[in-house]
Amino acid sequence: MQQTSPGTVPAAARRGFGIYIHWPFCLKKCPYCDFNSHVREDVSQSRWRAALLQELDHYAELLKQRGGEGRIVSSVFFGGGTPSLMAPETVAALIDRIRQLWPTRNDLEITLEANPTSVEAGKFAAFSQAGINRVSLGIQSLNDDDLKFLGREHSASEALAAIDIARKNFERFSFDLIYARPEQDRKAWKRELERALGEGTGHLSLYQLTIEENTVFHAARRRGELKELDQDKAAELYELTNEIMAEKGLPGYEVSNYARPGEESRHNLTYWRYGDYIGIGPGAHGRLTLNPNDSSSGSGSRTEKLATRQHRAPEIWLETVEQAAHATRNFDIVSDRERFEEMIMMGLRLKEGISLAEIRLETGQDLEQLIPASRLTALCDEDLLVKNDDVISATAAGRIRLDTLLSYLLG
Repeated sequence: MQQTSPGTVPAAARRGFGIYIHWPFCLKKCPYCDFNSHVREDVSQSRWRAALLQELDHYAELLKQRGGEGRIVSSVFFGGGTPSLMAPETVAALIDRIRQLWPTRNDLEITLEANPTSVEAGKFAAFSQAGINRVSLGIQSLNDDDLKFLGREHSASEALAAIDIARKNFERFSFDLIYARPEQDRKAWKRELERALGEGTGHLSLYQLTIEENTVFHAARRRGELKELDQDKAAELYELTNEIMAEKGLPGYEVSNYARPGEESRHNLTYWRYGDYIGIGPGAHGRLTLNPNDSSSGSGSRTEKLATRQHRAPEIWLETVEQAAHATRNFDIVSDRERFEEMIMMGLRLKEGISLAEIRLETGQDLEQLIPASRLTALCDEDLLVKNDDVISATAAGRIRLDTLLSYLLG
């Protein structure tokens, strides 16, 4: 499709327009995972392919009806679950349909999350032929004992082999590591991180281990069987991580993400910059800036932002799509105040911060109308925030304490 001038679309869409496709199935549920992922013995690729294609068609029609024409897709992300369990034919069909329904950027980023087991890595060439140009590998550790602790199905040697296959098949690749594991010290983490950097990737996602509710680890902690790393030691590891990554030319551009300049995840930047995105598949969320349904809404020339959410249960989602052509459970209008809060919660994760002009475009108000000046001054005086005429951003110290900072700022 022919590209359209970005001046014809809402400001949110100009921050990026992404499409997220959720594949909810895994071979095994990891003990730290609270994502919408499920283990199933048998999955009908043909039924799921048809349903996901139907949802793409549904959202294309919705955008057409509600003034969303002219959107240029900047990124596609296959997440999960374990989307590398999808048939490459399914991936190819979805990418082809997206290109039929929307104009796309010349540098369209198409990412697939994958696990580094030999079965999945063996499909990388087929995924590349299907149109995937970036893969994100769930390595999590390069230590066999810690991989067992984390419930992973691969070994460190399999992880390194998968990285090598990814390097040969995709334009870009990234991988995840989880640190601040129980009893982990600076020396061990530095050694593991430098080993990871030796693989030559332009992007790493480095997450501190967190214990989420309704996970195996959460139950183990309640029973006293799992002791987390001391918070002060975890903070030291975070600071060490930032130092090493900056020295190696992959500075942190977000709380847990590091990249060489130009290698940032464009899809995730759409989230953090509060751009628009479609979410399809079980439990997927979306944010879409659209024209009001009618003039009685009181919005005048202002746009509406819709928060969408899909049915979470895979089987209910599939049956609903087959009956109704989509399975969106919620279409909620996001108020101006909620837009601002979401924008702040996402944007302060980024080192670049948030444009004050974009806040004004999104909410119709200036920052000083939305947050008491005394709170901004207090956080700036504590060297947790920086504000100038153009941008508000969290300092390195502020990003370490981001939850506390946000609670005070928006409380």
